[in-house]
Order: sequence, then C-alpha cells, then structure tokens
Amino acid sequence: MSTIKEVAKKAGVSVSVVSKSFNNYADVKEETRQRIFAIAKELNYSPNLNAKNLSSKKQTTLGLISSGVLNDNENDSNAFNIFKGVYQEVTNSRFELSIYLIDSQQQKHQSYVRYCRERNIGGAILQGIRTDDQYYKELIDSSLPCVVLDIMAETVNGLIGSVSIDNSKAAEEVAAYLLEQNHRKLAVVSGTRETYVNSERWKGLEKALHTHKMKLSDVDILEASFSEELAYELAKAYLQEKQPTAFLCFSDLMAYGVMKAVKEAGLRIPEDVSITGIDDLLLSQYMQPPLTTIRQDFVEIGKLSARLLQEIIEGKSERQHVWVPHQLLERQSVQRLPSN
Repeated sequence: MSTIKEVAKKAGVSVSVVSKSFNNYADVKEETRQRIFAIAKELNYSPNLNAKNLSSKKQTTLGLISSGVLNDNENDSNAFNIFKGVYQEVTNSRFELSIYLIDSQQQKHQSYVRYCRERNIGGAILQGIRTDDQYYKELIDSSLPCVVLDIMAETVNGLIGSVSIDNSKAAEEVAAYLLEQNHRKLAVVSGTRETYVNSERWKGLEKALHTHKMKLSDVDILEASFSEELAYELAKAYLQEKQPTAFLCFSDLMAYGVMKAVKEAGLRIPEDVSITGIDDLLLSQYMQPPLTTIRQDFVEIGKLSARLLQEIIEGKSERQHVWVPHQLLERQSVQRLPSN
C-alpha cells in the first residue's frame, strides 16, 4: 500500500494538501481534491481517518439530503417520519441539522461531494436515492462521511454506512403469509426496477415461492413504480382480463391503488380478492378493510441513521450497516382459502 508522501509526489502537491483533501478542508480546490482522490485510488492509498483527525477543525453540520419528497403522494408519510427521527437524534448531539430537498434532475448535473462542501456539511444522510442516481455512484468513492437509507452500499469505504429493514426477509414473510393462506393465483405489484428495495423484495418473494414449490413464472407481474395512480391503472386493466385470489404489493401506496381498482370492478376485499402491502403507512389501518402489511418504523430508521453517521464521523462505528426490525401486521385484507 502506498504512503501519503507518494500520493503527494505524484499529484505535485504537498503532504498537507493531500491530508486536507481527505479531511474535507474548504481551502482545497475541488479540481485538486478530485485529482488527489483519483491518484490515491490508483496507488491504492487508504488514509487513516481516525477519530482525532475526523473531528478536529471539522464541520459540525449534518445534512439530510432527500430526493423526490416534493413529488411524493400526499398519502406517503415515510419521508416526514424519517425527518422526525433524524431531528430527534441530532437535537441531543453536538451537531446541527440542515435539510435539503433535491430531485433526480438536479442529481444529474451536480456533484454530491461538491454539494455538501458548498454547504459546509460534515456528513450526510441520503434518503430516496436510487442505485442509478448520480449521488449514489459518487458516494462509493467519497471521502465525506455518509449514511444512505434503503441501499446496501457494496464498498470497503469505511466512511459509508447504511440503514434499512431486511427488505428481502420482509417480502419473503408477507409472500409466505399469503401462500400459507392457500393463495396460488398471485398478482405481484412491484416498484421501480432501479431501486435497491425493489430488487431485494423480488429476492424475498422468490425464496417464498421456492419454499412452496412455485416459480416467478407462476405469478403475474404489474410494474407500478411505487405509484398509487399507476398501480390503480394497471390493476384496473388487469382485472378486465383476469382475477387473482390475491395482489401482493411491494408498497402500501400501490396497495391503495389496487384496492380502489378492485372495488371499482365490483369485487370485495378480502372475500373475492386479498391484498397485502409493505410499509404500514398511517392510512393503512384506516382503509376499508384495514390493510395487512409489513410495518417499517421510519422514525427509528431516521434516528439510527443519524446515530450511525455521528459514529462514523467520530471514528466510533463498529459496523457499516444497521438492520431495523420489521413486523408483519395481520389485518382484514386477506382471507384464508380452503386447502386443495
């Protein structure tokens, strides 16, 4: 492994400039910083970012950067509850919190690291990003402490952490629940293909099907991009041709759309069609009938993400990923069918 002196020599700068680059000092030009990072990667140089040099002369502002909040459905309270959890945790710390709402279009034209440095952010929590977002691609090699939600970042970068439920296990549990209620004619309403949670939920579904001697080809698939309206339109068209015994939805929002389409088709829930979701949004318990779903504690997810980020910044983190417990909530939207 190379030394900091070798990196400095090849970059044509002093050792102090290399050190400042890796410690996020604002007086280093971004072009110089990125060139040093590229050379360090080429030479396989890994800085020793311990608690002392991470916390000294550093920013004390944490940034919560959230994508797509302004475009979210009014029934979706996930982002607000995450904000609440982050705020509660940061309020009791030495850090301050700044919240930045961005959209995918901005991400295509802006550097994640530069965005944070321009706002004097010492560490960031990223919520609502996708695996094909510019921010996600950049953070893997970032020198800025970061915690990302609902994505398991595959990196050896010790400054990157992540927080989520076990999405594969959650989907496996809710799918197994439907199958144990003797449902075999399933329609799966999946989310946005490029998101990590969607791919993980597919894995869990596939495990549950395999356990019950079924394959993905045995179920019908509606790709609704986590949209309530799109789920409604797709389910409405689907029900004109077929009638499953159950819809397995990868989110509560999509389940709402499906419930509307089922009722408009003159079918009863759960007597004619059963429906499940994932998330346990506030509205789910008040639906008619109340929705069977997987509960995520979004406030706790926010708290743990802020706590993990502080531990990373202070060099105290012993793990890069935090699993948050989830719970299957059996309500009245699923009917048990007679066994064959």
